[in-house]
Amino acid sequence: MSTNARTTGRLYFEDVQVGDQIPELTKEPMTQQRLVRYAGASGDFNPLHTDPAVGEAIGTGGIIAHGMLIMGFVGQLLSDYVGPTALRKFNVRFKGMTHLGDIITCSGTITAKNEVDGEARISGKVQAADQNGDVKVSGTFVAALPRRNEG
Repeated sequence: MSTNARTTGRLYFEDVQVGDQIPELTKEPMTQQRLVRYAGASGDFNPLHTDPAVGEAIGTGGIIAHGMLIMGFVGQLLSDYVGPTALRKFNVRFKGMTHLGDIITCSGTITAKNEVDGEARISGKVQAADQNGDVKVSGTFVAALPRRNEG
């Protein structure tokens, strides 16, 4: 299950204002099955992500999620918001570990609007945090949006 308040309609440059919040995306609690499936899809079979004994042995308290999976959730937030072809830049920093049972919520804020190389662009900050508010990923993005008069 994922929830996202904005799932339909086209977003135009004129519709966005600095300070606007991007509708949140919340993912189901993290499961070992999700991590095993992601390991298969990504090719990242580090046992830290699938074998509880490895996580206990190195002091992470068990299995932790792939950082790129959490980054992917933030990418989904942005794609849902601006559309699949609008993203021009997307940068993140990994801030914390995601454990089994954590519920990740992705959010963002628009920080700038400008024109670059003939494109109407928005910029913003994004993050993914767990149910306790602990940030797992934070970053920035730039996206190009159509203007209303461009259709």
